[in-house]
Amino acid sequence: MQPREIMRATEPIGRIGQTFYFHPDTVATGKEAGLDGFRFYFLGRGGVLGDVEPDVIHAAFGYFHVGLIDKVWNSAKERMAPRDAARLYLECGHRLGRAKFAEIDGLDGFVEAATQVIGAVEGASLPLFAGVRAEPVPDDTAAAAMHQAMVLREMRGSMHLLALTACGVASPVAHAIKRPGDVAMFGYDEVPQVTDDDRANWHRAEELTDELLAPAYASLTDAQAAALVNGTAMMAHALDL
Repeated sequence: MQPREIMRATEPIGRIGQTFYFHPDTVATGKEAGLDGFRFYFLGRGGVLGDVEPDVIHAAFGYFHVGLIDKVWNSAKERMAPRDAARLYLECGHRLGRAKFAEIDGLDGFVEAATQVIGAVEGASLPLFAGVRAEPVPDDTAAAAMHQAMVLREMRGSMHLLALTACGVASPVAHAIKRPGDVAMFGYDEVPQVTDDDRANWHRAEELTDELLAPAYASLTDAQAAALVNGTAMMAHALDL
């Protein structure tokens, strides 16, 4: 398979890798630590970067209104150290992986292939991806599969932010193009104005994201590519995606 074919065939990874974000068990774990679902999401996902300022999280996340990040991030880290929250958040993902993927045969091949792709990306200018990639991968296959799916999700998301910048599209505008119904949840009172040029540049950024990631996927053997695609399909099925 060609790199772009692999990327298209594994698009469900984006949803797989975020399945645990607001799962009821994750929300319950956050509440036990004094964090509501939104604060646990911000602190858990961004905590791999450490105790940084909100502008750093905005740079790594994109999309969200900076005022929302400032409010949520600062109030969350008053309740729990960011690195501790990140590890607790990842453990929520690992637990969901164990619950959903333990009976799937062949996921070791997915983990191997995902690890190959993840390791083939340099990581320069991709801080959130680099931060989560540095976290330890669980030893058991089911949890490792969820972990690496989440890392692959951050890999593409971080690369897409880079591509948007290169193509001159502000991330709030990109968000309005892709998810116009969600702008309020991301902290905006009004939908950011979008022009035809913005839409054309957004499509260019999508293409550039594929182009930048293609070498990593090209590093896979045919067998590894098949394992990545098949593992993605099996996990998506297990999660009813």
